[in-house]
Amino acid sequence: MAAGLAVLLIFILPYLIMFFGSVKSKSEIRSVDPTYLPTEWRWENYITMWSTPETPLVQNLVSTIIISVCATLLVLLVALPAAYYTARFRFPGRMVFLFLVIVTQMLQPAVLTSGLFRQFITLGLSDTWLAMILVNAAFNLSFAVWIMHSFFAGIPKEVDEAAQIDGASRLTVLFRINLPLVWPGIVTAIVFTFVACWNEFAASLVILSTDGNQPLSVALTKFVGQYETSWHYVFGVSIVAIVPVVVLFMLIEKRLVGGLTAGSVK
Repeated sequence: MAAGLAVLLIFILPYLIMFFGSVKSKSEIRSVDPTYLPTEWRWENYITMWSTPETPLVQNLVSTIIISVCATLLVLLVALPAAYYTARFRFPGRMVFLFLVIVTQMLQPAVLTSGLFRQFITLGLSDTWLAMILVNAAFNLSFAVWIMHSFFAGIPKEVDEAAQIDGASRLTVLFRINLPLVWPGIVTAIVFTFVACWNEFAASLVILSTDGNQPLSVALTKFVGQYETSWHYVFGVSIVAIVPVVVLFMLIEKRLVGGLTAGSVK
């Protein structure tokens, strides 16, 4: 029990410091003799940070939500049938396809940023939400395919055959028979994809040049200047960016744990 509390404290302490910093004044944060708890609680920081001249935070939040949600839905739309088909059918080049899918995990947007930027300029998609939706979907697709593939592969084919004997079509088998059985895997893929899209930084920094189009991860850097940094706003925006992800984990914790531990016990 004591060890668990100690580990919890180690992990939660940076977030507590960040929260306390978000309700301090700029002068107090830069004090030569800082304290953990603020001497004067500045709750108005969470209001004033939305109207700062550095960046339009409301638009940044909307941009982050739209890009993350749309990219996650696109990944789910493509990965679901791909995972089902590769798990249920044996076709020429199947192993090569799965190998290429996993190889893409070795590449990250930061490595390909310059090439992606030139490509989107050619396509006329530079500085658009669509560009970042495609980038985030592409770089999270392989993980979603692999994790859902393993869940579909764990369902006996006899389940599909029994449903088809009763007259169910292939789509009916997929959506009404298989999906409820692999739901923990789907939830796991959705959560990890959404969090990766929410936190993406490198590609957004290069491809999105308009302040209002940039996500919170990029907008956060606008408060860090060459000569002065508004740390109280940096901490405040960080807290705002963390809250939706924490709420998401709380809402689907049971299914997420089930997806991560599925197959560990026979």
